[in-house]
Amino acid sequence: MDADRLIAWDEELRRAHTRLRAALEATRAALDEGDDRPDAASDLALFCIGFCSALDGHHLSEDRALFPALRAEHPELGDVIDKLMQDHSMLAHLLGALRTAVEDGERAETIERHLGGVAAIMESHFRFEEREILAPMRALHLDRAVPDVLGPL
Repeated sequence: MDADRLIAWDEELRRAHTRLRAALEATRAALDEGDDRPDAASDLALFCIGFCSALDGHHLSEDRALFPALRAEHPELGDVIDKLMQDHSMLAHLLGALRTAVEDGERAETIERHLGGVAAIMESHFRFEEREILAPMRALHLDRAVPDVLGPL
């Protein structure tokens, strides 16, 4: 196992969060720019589906690979991990509602409300996650590929 890989998990998580924040902003930009263009709905759907899939994939990978490894090495993080997984469930529900709104061709204001809700919970979740688990992740012994642990971002 590569020692550099072991100390980099905290940085990989930060990078994943940065990419997800950028994907959310790109989705918002597609919504803002889409008023008068004939292909705006298609662009928005692509950005939304991409963002929703990336965030879902990130959380599913954490639930399957990262959190079990953290729980095994740091059982004292059980309550924190349970809270993070609860957030993942809530975000999955919100992302489903966002997808449905986009697929149904809802108005921009409605989609923006969905994006705002996702953004608020996502940011709160990321900050809590970074505050609570980055330090234990610095020494995490997990010999897996980054996409397996943090999603295919």
